[in-house]
Amino acid sequence: MSLLGALLGNAGAADLAEVEQDLQQILLADEKVRQAYKVVRDLIVFTDRRLILVDKQGLTGSKREFMSVPYRAVVRFAAETKGHFDLESDLKIWLSSSDAPIVKTFSKDSSILDVQKALVQYCCA
Repeated sequence: MSLLGALLGNAGAADLAEVEQDLQQILLADEKVRQAYKVVRDLIVFTDRRLILVDKQGLTGSKREFMSVPYRAVVRFAAETKGHFDLESDLKIWLSSSDAPIVKTFSKDSSILDVQKALVQYCCA
């Protein structure tokens, strides 16, 4: 993913080895990262056991929130692609424990569709 793409909010596939290194403190010894997507500074990570949403906060991004979601807790999800006047796409994920969805905003439709395919692969299998 280019620097310009990152600044504009485009999501793209992240380097799996880099993501595993970055998340080594929260991954189990035998847990493997299968797919990962970068959305600006945040990450959407699919492991062989769970979905991990990493929200980097603050000016430097050194403060991070790690949300671990067991795949069985995802009850539905939706990808809303951009239109003529709406230049952003939204990914919404509903969890069994919440009425309000988790929302991630993308500005590149192809990446949101890749993430949706990954959700189908891991959550609906």
